[in-house]
Parts: sequence; C-alpha cells; structure tokens
Amino acid sequence: MKLETEIKLDFKDVLFRPKRSTMSSRSDVDLTREFKFKHSGQVWNGVPLISSNMDTVSSIDMFRELSKNKCITCFHKYINVEELVKSWDPSVMSSDYFMLSTGITQNDLKKLEEQIQYLETNNIKVKFICVDVANGYMFKLVDFCKNLRDMYPYKTIIAGNVVSREITEELIINGKVDIVKVGIGSGAVCTTRLQTGVGMPQFSAIMECADAAHGLNAMIISDGGACVPGDISKAYGGGADFAMLGSMFAGHEECPGEIVEENGKRFKLFYGMSSDTAMNKYHGGVATYRSSEGKTVKLPLKGPVQDTINNILGGVRSTCTYVGANKLKYLNKCATFVMVNRQLNDSL
Repeated sequence: MKLETEIKLDFKDVLFRPKRSTMSSRSDVDLTREFKFKHSGQVWNGVPLISSNMDTVSSIDMFRELSKNKCITCFHKYINVEELVKSWDPSVMSSDYFMLSTGITQNDLKKLEEQIQYLETNNIKVKFICVDVANGYMFKLVDFCKNLRDMYPYKTIIAGNVVSREITEELIINGKVDIVKVGIGSGAVCTTRLQTGVGMPQFSAIMECADAAHGLNAMIISDGGACVPGDISKAYGGGADFAMLGSMFAGHEECPGEIVEENGKRFKLFYGMSSDTAMNKYHGGVATYRSSEGKTVKLPLKGPVQDTINNILGGVRSTCTYVGANKLKYLNKCATFVMVNRQLNDSL
C-alpha cells in the first residue's frame, strides 16, 4: 500500500488571481483555437467546447446548434447515422464539429466501421473517433487504439478516461492517440467514486495529464466536473485543450428524450451511460458481475441551448479579460491560481 500525501485539487479549490489587462471589452477576446493533431496530422479550427457522448445530451439537434458556434458534438455510440444523413445541412453542419464514439469490443469496432462507411458513402467525412471506456487503464484500450490508428491513420483519435501521467503518455506513445480524455468520477450523474472509491479531483488531474500530453505534442480533453462557466475557464487555465460538458448541456430543448410534466413543471431525464437506466436500455439490464455507476435525475427544462452557450462563452471571455489573455490559447500562460477554502459567499 502507498499513500500520496500531496493535496489534489478540484475546481472549487482554486480561483484565478486577476492581473492588469490592456483589454477594455470582453469582445476583444478570441475564443477560437487552431490545433494540428500529432498522429492524424489534421488541422482543426473552432471553439474547443464539446458536448458529452451521452444519449440524453448529444442529439442531431444539439449538433446543429453547437456547429453554428464552431463547437463539437460527441455522439454516443448508439447514434442513428441514417438520421444524421437525412438531417445533414451543409450550411450549418460540418465534419469538423462532430465525433463518433466507440467502445473496445469487436462488436463495437464492427459497428464503428459500418457507421464510418455509411457516412462517408453519403459524402459526410468522419474526422474524429472517440474511444470511450469508463476505465482507461486497461491494456486492451491501448491495443485497441493502436489497431484503430492502423485502420484510420488520418483520423483524429481520442481515448479515455484517465487521470494520471503514465497512462496519458502510454496512450499517446503506444496507442497512437491524438487527444486523451481526462476525468474519472467527476460527472454530475457519475457514481464511480461512490461505488469504487476510485478517482482524482479534476483540476489536479487536468494539470498532471496536460503536462504529460503537451510534452509529447498531444492534447487533452477535460471531461466532467464543470458546474458553472468559471469551472470551464479553470479547466482551460489548468492546461486542458478542450472541455467536454454533460450536465451543463443536458436538459435543453435540443437534448434527446421526452419532456416529462409534473405539477405543471417540465423536466427532461439525464442519466450516466453506466447507469442502470442506460444499461437497461442498451444491454437488457445490469450484468451480474458489475454494478451501476451512474444515476438518473430529472432536470428542469432549460430552454434553447444557445442561451447556455452564450453564457458559457461570455464567462470564459470575462475570465480572459481578468487575467490579460486576449486569446483563449494564452489563458494557460496567463493563469495564476490561488488555493482557497471558501470560494463563494452563499449566505443568500
């Protein structure tokens, strides 16, 4: 047994220290980034915000709205690609702004191949593949990613989830992954930490994994833990290249699922993809050798997602003005954080 005694930090444990700035308006801040990915060689330009690959979040309607803002939709692996083709509108949709997801079984791989073939036969190029498993520490994930790279050398591959340096480096070097997805147990409807006792506070995980990835000319996505726009800024400031959001994008009109009415109020369901709700839906129940690691909640209907996008991007722009970063890409370089034991005055 080994015990690490260094304190690990979450978003609530830190604040940005403000600095003098030459900017006079939030409109002076450029939130677009341009990345060239290590293994695929693809060049991407956009706002590095991603909707989580959850079936209560990332719909085709969500893709349409996020694409207008140059943000990315990560489709869950059960997405109906035929519906995507039927709904495709090149005036607002782009291959730059969606990802397909896959697990690591042979059935998952077969399904992914069929999805890619169908989309590309219909002139929709697939640029991003997200290899998504709850436990990114399995050797099988590295082997799967390496095989996927051999199959699709010019597609950008994302893999996770992890929270530490050594496996970040392993996925990039031996798995030939371009972007590592960081976060275990930090999501609002994830119960992994309760069920397993495993995880890492998200801010420290970002700092450690970003340092590892950037040293190898690769990138990371912060996945989970963001509750408010300031948390997203902290993710970028801590070194994340992309931020992936689940609960903040859930509950909107564009999200999949029926609207539930109770006592005159309207709700939408939101659940983790390892919850019993998801496993009952896609796998016929929770296998006897495992347990549910997600919960199901009813979120009050939030209205159009564009309002939330504006609020998030406005908050990130404001962060940048406070620390003197006129471009999002400079936020990490301009950031000085202070550790706090009380972030908010919540007396009212």
